[in-house]
Amino acid sequence: MTRIGILSFAHMHAAAYAHCLKQLANVEFVGIADEDASRGQAAATQFGTRFYPSYEALLAAGVDGVIVTSENAKHLPLVRMAAAAGADVLCEKPIATNMADGREIIRLCREAGVKLMIAFPVRYSPSVIALKKAVDSGQLGQIYAVKATNRGHMPGGWFTDLKLAGGGAVIDHTVHVMDLVNWFWHAPVRRVYAEVGQDLLWKEGCDDAGIITFELANGIFGTLDTSWSRPRTFPIWGDVTMDIVAQGGLVQMSVFEQTVQAYSDREGAVSWTGWGSDPDLGLIKDFVDVVSSDREPPITGEDGLYALEVALAAYAAAASGRVVELPLE
Repeated sequence: MTRIGILSFAHMHAAAYAHCLKQLANVEFVGIADEDASRGQAAATQFGTRFYPSYEALLAAGVDGVIVTSENAKHLPLVRMAAAAGADVLCEKPIATNMADGREIIRLCREAGVKLMIAFPVRYSPSVIALKKAVDSGQLGQIYAVKATNRGHMPGGWFTDLKLAGGGAVIDHTVHVMDLVNWFWHAPVRRVYAEVGQDLLWKEGCDDAGIITFELANGIFGTLDTSWSRPRTFPIWGDVTMDIVAQGGLVQMSVFEQTVQAYSDREGAVSWTGWGSDPDLGLIKDFVDVVSSDREPPITGEDGLYALEVALAAYAAAASGRVVELPLE
């Protein structure tokens, strides 16, 4: 049995990951540690596991790996504790709120000899995997451009606190798509320009919408709509889409459109029936396998830095009104 714990239930993804852990027969869900005792105890009760009043107590209980789902700015201290305890780490995205913290997270894990994996569950969507195979096969021919979106609900809470989150919608949603760009083409981003809107939709004191343009070192040009533009009544969380314009034609991919839609005046509402895979489960199963088989993580700390740097470059470009060259430092 692989012993896994969760450090912090601050992030909304923590519940999904906990649910996944409970589904895996080869996992012992050791417990949940949270500095917010009421939140942590409630989560532990919900998922039938033990609550630990401190992160140190959970790590001392003997875990093979941990999932870090704290506020973004708190990733570094929690990873530091986990690495010192010899536990492999699955760190929620973004890896950090700045490049220095991200690099330090990578250094700590490398020097401690523990595995570091970044939580990008979108990689585990069947539609994404199919698109990756098409890109890798060369059947699309030369790739000219990419148009992508990641538009979701406004999460509220600490996600709108710039100190804890590192930004708003741009840092929250840019990283998902840019990780796919990195995974598909393994090409550095050379230039970024962005227009970022603050308080356009939600009046929360942070950015809630952005349009990013980017150019890769291999010549591919891309645009990304990254926003919290879905109303709270929207029937699903949001979207992750990617259109690829290539020599062989146009390919369109949508992660979440595995639905049947029914429109009825009698019901007075739209009915959406969904089916398909659970990318979160794919992510957690892969992390558990990384821990138990001692193989290298498929999504590395460097992958996390790649995606973070584009988000930070977008903020810099929007603030200056100019194209930003990468690398930033």
